[in-house]
Amino acid sequence: MTPTSDVRFGAGDQLGVVEQARICAVAVAVERDLHTVVADHQDLFAGRPFDPALVSGIAMSVAFTAPEYTAEQLRVTARTVLWVFAADWQIDYLARTADDVREVAEACLAAVDAGPSSARHPLARLLAGIRDELSAAPAFAVVEPMWRNELGRMFAAMSREWQWKTTRGIGPGDPTLDDYLDIADNTAAVLVSVTHWASVGDQDCLDHLDALRVAGRATQRAIRLINDLATYRRDREWGDLNALMLAGATDVTARLTTIIEESRELLRPLERSCPRQAAFLSRQIAFTSGFYRVSDFWGSR
Repeated sequence: MTPTSDVRFGAGDQLGVVEQARICAVAVAVERDLHTVVADHQDLFAGRPFDPALVSGIAMSVAFTAPEYTAEQLRVTARTVLWVFAADWQIDYLARTADDVREVAEACLAAVDAGPSSARHPLARLLAGIRDELSAAPAFAVVEPMWRNELGRMFAAMSREWQWKTTRGIGPGDPTLDDYLDIADNTAAVLVSVTHWASVGDQDCLDHLDALRVAGRATQRAIRLINDLATYRRDREWGDLNALMLAGATDVTARLTTIIEESRELLRPLERSCPRQAAFLSRQIAFTSGFYRVSDFWGSR
């Protein structure tokens, strides 16, 4: 019996608060682990945007989208999200040439096989460590081909966005909104989801990986637009690409509404066959929407 198990709540108390507090406690434990990662990889996280609030935001996002799991079960998922932020920073803001982008991607993909000790880049070292930890999960043998594919898709999308960003306005090849959404893999939301599925290894999830991945792709596009609608000013200041640079706010908002409805349709059958992971994808949209109404993950540049 825990110290609070015999507490009786009054009529004015909300049991939901207890559950929210439990999730916050999981987020705190996840955050503490992420701070150890930051401390061990100062060469990746020394920039001002990697402030403690970013780490806290990542921990909360993981805990609130997967509240059924313990902090230990969410450890690899959260570390992967942190790694994605580091990858985004390396490619979007530190890379100066296409060769820089290619070298980072090649180093990471090589380190997945070679291990942390042989990694040529600090980002690759962290990824190789995540892969080593993930490989201990029994489900990883099933999910690994999908995980590797998503990793390649993320780097391809980030590279394409970098090219668009650096050449935009120079010639006639500017992307459309459709083009931009086609590379929503640059958010790596599906990579994070696949990592989570491999880590927790729920059997009903493993039985429906392909359908979950398709639904995750729609969720990812929604997250891309929710982010862009909230961060347009910052993206302009940082020289980043944003959907609102390619289409008007009315069109972007309408497209977001359509994508969210598409996501719901794809998730509906999965709510019966693998309810935890369907909820995990649905909560990604809900958390992102609520979070960006008030704050942003990145700190100041």
